[in-house]
Amino acid sequence: MAGMAPASRIETRTRGRARRVLRVGAILALAVATCFVAGFGWFSSHVSRLTAPMNPPKADAIIVLTGGQSRLDAAMSLLESGKGQRLLISGVHPAASRKQLQLAMGGDSKLFACCVDIDRAALDTIGNAEESAKWVGEHAYGSIILVTNNYHMPRSLLEMGRLLRGARLEPYPVVNSKLDDGSWLVKPQALRVLFTEYNKYLAALARGVVPVRLQHAGMSVADASAKE
Repeated sequence: MAGMAPASRIETRTRGRARRVLRVGAILALAVATCFVAGFGWFSSHVSRLTAPMNPPKADAIIVLTGGQSRLDAAMSLLESGKGQRLLISGVHPAASRKQLQLAMGGDSKLFACCVDIDRAALDTIGNAEESAKWVGEHAYGSIILVTNNYHMPRSLLEMGRLLRGARLEPYPVVNSKLDDGSWLVKPQALRVLFTEYNKYLAALARGVVPVRLQHAGMSVADASAKE
């Protein structure tokens, strides 16, 4: 090394630093990947064990996020059993009429007419939270039963919790497929749904550093007397 030209020594040091940087980068990438995979395993195991409580405590109202018939059926059953005074169905397609929705959900038509509100403005989970916050604020509700699928519940609670800070949220996770035995690992469809939801949940966590504001300026929550 004593007789090495200055340019050669500089090149050697540069290469040494580059190797160290690459080594550190590889270690960090491996650590991040390990945490990501471990987190996915925890998330999937956690949500697959979520089940609807046999006798949930009464709340002021019920909110159901659209996305499947089983969610709607569960929410209507809760309303009929007196678990909440009023029900908000959030994220209903604009083309769906109240009559169509009532027929799809069944139940007492008089109860539906008096005690079910419809939100057609929400397009996603963030929108669900925004429209729900307006509805809860309008009625001054202090406790809410939140109905959605088990895999969707963590993200829904996260988004709702950011805006409904004064209300107590009682989760009512709906289970479409029994996966608490770890069978999600060998079911491609379940694995795909869980992986997609896990990534959305991580994105929702990352969004926590940005203030959430009511952004949608679309249709407001329709009251029970809305047109069919």
